[in-house]
Amino acid sequence: MGRAISRDFKGRTLDIVVVLENSFLFAADLVREISGPVACHFVRAEMRDVCVSGHDYREIFFSAPPTIRGRDVLVVDAVLNTGVTQDFLLKRLEEGGPRSLRLAVLFDKAASRKVNLKAEYTGFAAASKEWVGYGLSGKNGLYRNLPYVASKTSGPRGRGRHASVRRKVSKG
Repeated sequence: MGRAISRDFKGRTLDIVVVLENSFLFAADLVREISGPVACHFVRAEMRDVCVSGHDYREIFFSAPPTIRGRDVLVVDAVLNTGVTQDFLLKRLEEGGPRSLRLAVLFDKAASRKVNLKAEYTGFAAASKEWVGYGLSGKNGLYRNLPYVASKTSGPRGRGRHASVRRKVSKG
């Protein structure tokens, strides 16, 4: 993925917008594989339940976006699931007037998509399972430190545990 991004942006500076928290390890490895100049920015998404005129809504809030007018921007996230959060972030960043705006994800769960969104760079197509490891967390933020990605399954008596290794994530 890093080589493809390097080819696509050869001779240009790339602004990487990393969506925290699940993608921090993937983004760190990806950035190291990009051969051109890179500037890194970090945003955090927060879901809040709000009540407006007696109706409950869930809203997405992001930390302040970087200044990206006229820049080539790559948003990096670990999992593209429903696409709602990434679509909202991309639209918000588009308002900043970037020269180009693309999305890179480690896992794409296309079957779960609720919006018309496709990542330009994808590591793996994934089933609808939940994953832990390589920065992805399980219950209470656990398992981010696993050096591999595993599917999350229910263990004995319903207690969560990480299961078999599905695929080690390789650099490059």
